[in-house]
Amino acid sequence: MAARMMNMNMQRPCSSRPVGAPRRPGVTGGVTSPGSRMVVPVAAATSEAPPSYTKGYISRLTPQERRRSRRYRDARSSTFGKDRELGPEEAVALMKEHANAKFDESVEAHLRLNIDPKYNDQQLRATVGLPAGTGQTVRVAVLCPDEMADAAKAAGAVMAGADDIIAEIEGGNMEFDKLVATPDMMPKAAKLGRVLGPRGLMPNPKAGTVTPDVVAAVAEFQGGKVEFRADKQGIVHVLCGKSSFTQEDLLQNIKAIVDAIEANRPTGAKGVYWKTGYICTTMGPSVRLDIAALKAME
Repeated sequence: MAARMMNMNMQRPCSSRPVGAPRRPGVTGGVTSPGSRMVVPVAAATSEAPPSYTKGYISRLTPQERRRSRRYRDARSSTFGKDRELGPEEAVALMKEHANAKFDESVEAHLRLNIDPKYNDQQLRATVGLPAGTGQTVRVAVLCPDEMADAAKAAGAVMAGADDIIAEIEGGNMEFDKLVATPDMMPKAAKLGRVLGPRGLMPNPKAGTVTPDVVAAVAEFQGGKVEFRADKQGIVHVLCGKSSFTQEDLLQNIKAIVDAIEANRPTGAKGVYWKTGYICTTMGPSVRLDIAALKAME
């Protein structure tokens, strides 16, 4: 085998180019095209870029920026990113200024807390009623005794009942956004865990969806009550309105969310509780929020 390789190497033509000399006159480097020994000239590092790379600004963008639209990049250039915290009024005004999509964008708050949810005493899950509502239509189903079904439907529930509702859910009817149940119906609802659990629809006392007063629960969820919880990184993501809301309504909703997170502070949270807070619209860049200034608002 060694002799064969030696013979093959001896049969290859040797280049007459001296060591260190350029491949072609006036070209300082090159790359070999696939499937060929032809060397394609490449401009030197000290020379100007080829004309094909200078006809637009796309070539000067990072790979992450290229995945964004021009509208987003233009908006991002004036929102300061992570470098500067803005006061509540200025942050909401700047966010609304760049909410220029062709639909009514949702407004979200993303709040990072100094907690580790893998410990039981540092988990956060609660509900808050938004003063200005969410701007969305919430479909509420009620699992309750048959004698309470008429009152629940009169309050605005899309479906209400006992065994018939369980049968519909088992059959695949999931045309609702929230499921409220009375405490005495929870044993029957346990068999729906495999269907409702992955969708986040299983009634839970911490989420306010297990209550004896289903009429009040339906009115609260349709009026703007939302559930929030911290994810594995200790970040709370919660909907706080629409971009068409006035600045005062959005400030009221964000203030209510911050106050609710503060009121439900886990017992295991030590030291600085708030890390960072951002607000953004569905298609717009995020704006960093001054949490201390927001908490000080009346």
